[in-house]
Amino acid sequence: EYDNPFGGFDPITFESFGQQPYTDFSVSSLGSYFDAQLSDAWHSRLELAHSENRDDKRDKLSAERFVFNTYRDQATWQNDLALGQQHTLLIGADWYQDRVHGSTDFTEDSRWNRAVFAQHRYQGERFSTELGVRHDRNQQFGGQTTWSGSVTVPLNAQNDVLLSYSEGFRAPTFNDLYYPQFSNPDLDPEHSRSYELQWRSQLTGDSRLETSLYRTDLRDAIIFGQDSIPRNVASARINGLEMALNQQWGAWHSQLGLALIDPRDRDTGHTLARRARRTLSLDLDREFGRFSIGGSWQAVSSSYDDEANRNRIGGYGVLGLRASWAATDALKLEAKLDNLLDRSSSRALYSYEGTYHPYREEGRTLLFSVTWTPAL
Repeated sequence: EYDNPFGGFDPITFESFGQQPYTDFSVSSLGSYFDAQLSDAWHSRLELAHSENRDDKRDKLSAERFVFNTYRDQATWQNDLALGQQHTLLIGADWYQDRVHGSTDFTEDSRWNRAVFAQHRYQGERFSTELGVRHDRNQQFGGQTTWSGSVTVPLNAQNDVLLSYSEGFRAPTFNDLYYPQFSNPDLDPEHSRSYELQWRSQLTGDSRLETSLYRTDLRDAIIFGQDSIPRNVASARINGLEMALNQQWGAWHSQLGLALIDPRDRDTGHTLARRARRTLSLDLDREFGRFSIGGSWQAVSSSYDDEANRNRIGGYGVLGLRASWAATDALKLEAKLDNLLDRSSSRALYSYEGTYHPYREEGRTLLFSVTWTPAL
């Protein structure tokens, strides 16, 4: 159960208005896969998954209730074909179906997406390449073909340079289209083109640094503004720098990450709403046979809650812990504690009596999972 979005106020204030809302929200998923080495040159993998998002909004002071549940069934079939020592062909198909059920009727309450994809890989001594194509057919938004390609050049035994280009297509989710009071049924799909230059360096036997510069051009980007209602931005772009330093400290492994981005609406020049420009993260993990422990710390800079960049959201930092136990070769138990210090953070604002206040995000959260991978 989550606190109501007005958590920054005394609940008595809202009782005077005859409301004390709260939300029961749950996310569940189930997945499985089948691997088969059909021949020396043919490896096949079939993945099946089902996920559910259940949202039940109630009011402790009335019988008011809103239900909004979404479901997704998904299947992916991937085949890797070895065409000699230097060439590999990956081909496959992807399918999913979304369904929505709620307290109100929707224009569309189910839809499917079918896709086929192929990718060729070449591994040479002086350079390596990848070239891929994917075609999606969405029941609600029609067809779209996207391309991707990259070339990797080894400068020496410790350093590689990679150039890549990719296209993207993202259909609005049912939450984007129909979520009560915070949706937009007129959304268009988002299209993107990305260009990246990456340098990967093995600094020492225990240290590895990866740095990338990229630019993403977006058409009809889906963003959330001050009113938390998604809308399309006709033209936007994101320039970014990302760095990751991986270090082995005996039995401990650490990763220090830094991301600097400049997300802009190209028509107005304003920073895109709810996009932090700086993120710093640190992960530390260690294994003890079948046990492993780890921790994460992340600091996120301030952002803007509105498209005009008038209302600033403060930055925040969170600390998390995790642990896992491989009970058997097939059974793995995992626990994850997010926001260990129960720090208050916000990614959005709401207006109350002419002033803006932060929504209260979820506090300390414990997640437990069981993964069973039987050998057939």
